[in-house]
Amino acid sequence: MTDFLDEKRQEITTRLQELRPLVEEYSRLEAAAAALDGVSGVSVAPAPAATAAAKKAPGRPPGRPPGRPKKGPGRPKGSKTKTTTAKAAAATATAEAPAATKRGGARRKAGRRKGSGTRAAQALSFVQGQPGITIPELAARMGIKQNYLYRVLPALEEEGKVAKQGRGWHPKG
Repeated sequence: MTDFLDEKRQEITTRLQELRPLVEEYSRLEAAAAALDGVSGVSVAPAPAATAAAKKAPGRPPGRPPGRPKKGPGRPKGSKTKTTTAKAAAATATAEAPAATKRGGARRKAGRRKGSGTRAAQALSFVQGQPGITIPELAARMGIKQNYLYRVLPALEEEGKVAKQGRGWHPKG
């Protein structure tokens, strides 16, 4: 019985050694095809049998097909943060305020206006001091990240305080 098992182990090992170069070649060709997909716009789909063989190839991490980027961690669909829940509760409380219903006028959203904070005022003073300043330059001067300014400056533009010309921002008025 042990002779039979040893013989089968040897056959499997030999066959794996024969197939390893083919699997490596397949992986290289698949990577080349994926690289060419973006260049020519013509997609080359691998044969279904070959794809199944590549997924089961030794040394290949399970679960992700070749050519698909790894997804990072994220929040599950349908989950809500504490901040979202608190905002919803504040909005409900504001909507039910008796003073707002007595006046009969339009209801105002809770909180301050968009772009009315101290950062907006600071950004506005930099724009007034150096017309044509870009968001990356402004972020470096203020010591903050650019993505915040991509929200603040358009709000200032809506208020008519600044105007965008090309990549730079200029004061209005």
